[in-house]
Amino acid sequence: MRQLVTMLFAAALGAASALAAAQAGFPARPVRMVVGFAPGGGTDIIARLVAQKLGERWGQPVVVDNRPGASGNIGAELVARSAPDGYSLLMAFSSHASNPALSKLPFDIERDFTSITQVGSAPMVIVANPALPAKTLGELIAYAKAQPGAIKFGSSGVGTPVHLAGELMMQLTGISMVHVPYKGIAPAMAAILGGDIQITYAAVLSGLQHFRSGRLKPLAVASRTRFPALPEVPTAAEAGLAGYEVDFWYALLGPGSMPAPLAQRIQRDVAALLNAPDMKESLAAQGCIAVGGSPEALSALIRTEYELWSKVVKAGGVRVE
Repeated sequence: MRQLVTMLFAAALGAASALAAAQAGFPARPVRMVVGFAPGGGTDIIARLVAQKLGERWGQPVVVDNRPGASGNIGAELVARSAPDGYSLLMAFSSHASNPALSKLPFDIERDFTSITQVGSAPMVIVANPALPAKTLGELIAYAKAQPGAIKFGSSGVGTPVHLAGELMMQLTGISMVHVPYKGIAPAMAAILGGDIQITYAAVLSGLQHFRSGRLKPLAVASRTRFPALPEVPTAAEAGLAGYEVDFWYALLGPGSMPAPLAQRIQRDVAALLNAPDMKESLAAQGCIAVGGSPEALSALIRTEYELWSKVVKAGGVRVE
């Protein structure tokens, strides 16, 4: 028995030594960064910015692998089933935390992933067509209360973060609006520009040129602080809707059971490049604020978001066909 214990201890020690050696030499080959959305979208753009700089820092290519479909779930499942060695990473969008509230998934968003870092945050803006009589968020809420169902809000699809943002606003205020889903944020923006809907919820970058031209009216930014590119636009709290904070966020995750030292090493490297002025400027050009927080902070964010959207989905009776 003593000999068996000694052998098992030696084997465990050898495995630990091999793992430590592998981590010390990481990365020794190209790294894959999976994106669960099509090329050209916000998540893809952020991933490519990070991948390029990370590849330069590591001296190994970081290759973006687009696996679009199912609101990011196809790409997420691929990473969840990958080896936890750091060579398969996921650039996740905020829908990662709301997807399990909408349908049963083949993976667990906490158990099957290792949090590495929140890469960035893109504050959401409540956007209105100028033809809408309401010119402020307070006036919008009052108008919607006086005329239930008179306002149509557009989204990028049923169950998407944009849709859930509208559901949350209705639940917080008690107003009733008609949801009009589109196949992406681009057609939703086209619809509000054409007057087919009265409001939508968009990342700053999606509407910035239209805000500046006066074709669309930003009523409020759904974040704790005002957004630098829109200093004159109040936060939702300042506009009278306390507790309404909805950010589109991007985060780097690895497969579950990734060794903590490896996740921390990747986090430190990503945080270092996010702190560089040129990277901050590149992200700002995409309407995104660099974050680079700890793995623990990301885990807390995902858990909080999941709990929030689970309540919103249940209260709103949201169903994904």
